[in-house]
Amino acid sequence: MNQFFTPYFAFSRIAFLQILAYRLRYFTGIATYMVNVTVYYFIWKALFHHGGEIQGFSFEQMITYVAIGWIIRTFYFNNIDREMANDIVQGHIAARLIRPVSYQWAMISQAAGESCFRLGMFTVPTALVILAIYPVRAPASLPFFAAFLVALFFSFSIFAGLNFMVGTCAVYLNSILGLIRAKYFLVEILSGLVIPVSFFPDPMIKISNWLPFQYISYTPLLIYMGKLQGYDLCRTLFLELSWVVILLLLGHWLWFRAMRRITIQGG
Repeated sequence: MNQFFTPYFAFSRIAFLQILAYRLRYFTGIATYMVNVTVYYFIWKALFHHGGEIQGFSFEQMITYVAIGWIIRTFYFNNIDREMANDIVQGHIAARLIRPVSYQWAMISQAAGESCFRLGMFTVPTALVILAIYPVRAPASLPFFAAFLVALFFSFSIFAGLNFMVGTCAVYLNSILGLIRAKYFLVEILSGLVIPVSFFPDPMIKISNWLPFQYISYTPLLIYMGKLQGYDLCRTLFLELSWVVILLLLGHWLWFRAMRRITIQGG
């Protein structure tokens, strides 16, 4: 078992060290995320001008939702799709495929290494700055925070699985830049990062319940705030894990089919 995982730990470590060379850009990224949170803060402040609640959220809860949502995005975000497109377009994929490891797991391992780096150099500093400025609530309780961390790990896995499938499309398309941009905006909206999923129209909520996007941001944030309890909490974590398995298996199948096309193109 250790022999199986050892190469992937190496990929994570290499990605961690490579991104360490560009750590300065993460300090500028903190300012960008601060701008995002600040914009949403004043928008929601205007909407809650008369107090009360909107869709079960008070102003303090909404600020917590927005702030924690952008903080965790610094952790689960990755560029697997762009890196795969570069490998395929620039021809690096040939060298990648001769390695005796799974290309899918190699890419996910690299993304995990980058996320570990961002956790220390981006997520924590961003959190400290945001928490010092805005009235962000603490987790509902320690058990809820533990469940939130589990859900956050699943968020990373779901996002990585989606990106791997998008990256696989580079085998069939000359450029997937447009597809990556479409995916970006789709995830931003349907994940609940921009606004909570409960604010969507009823038909859109029903559609969202059959898609994996809300498990990236919306459900971890509800867990953090203690809005999912008991059976609903266990059911949500199970569904999130199920989507992780489904997306990884689907990505493996799509890549297997794409490999046949790569072989044909290479003669």
